[in-house]
Amino acid sequence: MPFTSALDIFSGVTGRVIVTGVGKSGHVGRKIAATLASTGTPAFFVHAGEASHGDLGMIAKGDAVLAISNSGEAGELHDIVGYAKRFDIPLVAITSKAGSTLAQAATIVLLLPPVPEACPMGLAPTTSTTLTLAMGDALAVALLERRGFTADDYKVFHPGGHLGRKLFKVEDLMHGGDELPLVQVSTSMSDVVLVMTNKTFGVAGVVDAGGRLVGIVTDGDLRRHIRGDLFKLVAGDIMTKDPKTTARNMLAAEAMRRMNDWKITSVFVAEDGKPVGILRMHDILRAGAV
Repeated sequence: MPFTSALDIFSGVTGRVIVTGVGKSGHVGRKIAATLASTGTPAFFVHAGEASHGDLGMIAKGDAVLAISNSGEAGELHDIVGYAKRFDIPLVAITSKAGSTLAQAATIVLLLPPVPEACPMGLAPTTSTTLTLAMGDALAVALLERRGFTADDYKVFHPGGHLGRKLFKVEDLMHGGDELPLVQVSTSMSDVVLVMTNKTFGVAGVVDAGGRLVGIVTDGDLRRHIRGDLFKLVAGDIMTKDPKTTARNMLAAEAMRRMNDWKITSVFVAEDGKPVGILRMHDILRAGAV
């Protein structure tokens, strides 16, 4: 199957996928190259016309060429196609003409269906560019899956903008170390209140002798236990047992959803039952992670 064979070529290259074309095919090719690169397949665009004037030097053994031409007869592709054949560089063509010069020269042909252009005159590249773009996206997604590309990998290539922020993990936003508001089960309530005040999270995690999180004291717990002997009690007397926790590798957006469901505004991050961080809803909103 040509599509699978193209995937084999692109996933097997040790270099880059070189996307090329002219005119509207060139514009679509730039987008395809950008999508490939952002989803784990090293790629860049080389204008077919510029290739004839030195840019062929950008293409090396170990690369593969993805050449785009609806007619398969774009004269500007001649030199880059010849270069690929000369140096035994795999050439995958996207075209709608099986008998075209480009198709005949290609290692693999990804043939577009013979659908008329949407332009009333049947001339302006419209339907053909849409089909080409869809083919490029299909290649990118299939290669993404074949490479086992993950959300973590995606974030590496998209550190900025809305997409990057939505991929923040809990560990990226949580507070840890000396910032953690932790007390022992036997800590006096006067000291618990001091910890809650100084750490400014409005809660205190309660740990046992082994450092495991066994409870939590919140502002609500304090209000529910306001009475004359409050400061004669210890954390274990008023804590809420088995508090909700989250994992450090969870997406911050998912942690936000859970906090909404649990009707809480902060949550401890635990590993093997031990608190390693605390995350506030405010931290997620401020980072724009939802």
